Amino acid sequence: MTEELVVDLENEEEELFEHHRFKADPGQESIRIDKFLIDRMANTSRNKIQVAAKNGNILVNGIKVKQNYKVKPGDEVSIVLPYPVREIELIPQDIPIEVAYEDDDLLVVNKPANMVVHPGYGNYSGTLVNALVFYIQNLPSPPKDYYGRPGLVHRIDKHTTGLLLIAKTEIALIELAKQFYNRTTERRYHALVWGDLASGGTIEGHIGRSLKNRKVMTVFKDGLHGKPAITHYKILERFGLVTLIECKLETGRTHQIRAHFQSLGHPLFNDSEYGGNKIVKGTRSASYERFIQNCFDLLPGQALHAKTLGFIQPTTQDYLEFDSQLPTGFADLIERWRNYCSDFK
Repeated sequence: MTEELVVDLENEEEELFEHHRFKADPGQESIRIDKFLIDRMANTSRNKIQVAAKNGNILVNGIKVKQNYKVKPGDEVSIVLPYPVREIELIPQDIPIEVAYEDDDLLVVNKPANMVVHPGYGNYSGTLVNALVFYIQNLPSPPKDYYGRPGLVHRIDKHTTGLLLIAKTEIALIELAKQFYNRTTERRYHALVWGDLASGGTIEGHIGRSLKNRKVMTVFKDGLHGKPAITHYKILERFGLVTLIECKLETGRTHQIRAHFQSLGHPLFNDSEYGGNKIVKGTRSASYERFIQNCFDLLPGQALHAKTLGFIQPTTQDYLEFDSQLPTGFADLIERWRNYCSDFK
């Protein structure tokens, strides 16, 4: 197994679907939409496109169409396809999970730190999906149209805590994936970053695998590599040497918040992969070093929590929004910084 594939299995966050959008030329001849797409998606089979159409996953000018739709000049065609499911046996495991919300179509769960979301290379058990398989199989009545495996709409890193959306049915999975693609979901994170940020703002920059270290992501400001990524942020609380912020994601790239703030010189506190697990700001006194180490010990990894999640329920079309409390370690970390700052006032 190549290093890049190993990295993808362990760290991939929200890029679970491939999305394509095409604009028909003014001189486009009238042809079936499946042929139109096959001509532009060389590695996609006609059957896969036909299944997508059957599931309502092909849109023309924002409206679902069937596979025999004839493309017209100027049509805007979009298609959402799940990446192929990796053939990994999903072993049910009785692992406690915190369910924030549940209905016939979906689950919202609050993931703890130090838990991988999906089984993969080096993590075949003990993951959130292992726990979800057990949980769903042991519900009093099986979910209607459950298709045998929890549908991951997005992911967060092993050490990132907070809210995750899980689809129970394939239709729900597709509908929710479209919302993520169309940027209509509400996702807000709390993060503690090194340094005193001057103000809130927006970070824009393409994110892709580092050309030097495939295990981490890099912001490519020239736009020649990676995919577009946009993070909005505001200041919640200042501690002089670190800053508590809220991030609102407009896109969902792997390690987006972590890579974006490293590119500004403000890595996330205790982020070992992006330079935040060492003293970035402050003195080198023994007492300060002890304080920082004690703060690091409160968290297994980066200080990042997926706090708020909002979306349209795929069946009822109601808007649902959920908020979660900071986990104990993160909350204790903030309190320690408050106390540390008050000692110097």
